[in-house]
Amino acid sequence: MARSYRLRVRSGPRVERRRFDDQDAALAELEARARSLAEGAGARRIDLKVRQFEPVAQVIARLELAGPRRLRAGLDVRGDGSVEAYTGALRRRVIEQQAGESAYEALRRIVTETR
Repeated sequence: MARSYRLRVRSGPRVERRRFDDQDAALAELEARARSLAEGAGARRIDLKVRQFEPVAQVIARLELAGPRRLRAGLDVRGDGSVEAYTGALRRRVIEQQAGESAYEALRRIVTETR
């Protein structure tokens, strides 16, 4: 039985879906897409009179990876170009980065531990 990994990329109103048989291929595509989206990030501050949202507080893209053994993890690309890794679907939990580790490396570490 082939293990299937599903990648969903939400950027603005667009949603793209892809399937992968290999976890490494899915993670490589997720990282490549996130890096591309982070480079193009250029959100401005939103001022609603009552409340203000800085670019770092805005999620401009969400990349979600789902797979076997209830794997649910992904990356949030922020308006300032920063990236944050998380696990979970409904209740997302930020993945703590270790010293010198990027969000991409932290996500890969957690996902490969669940193999």
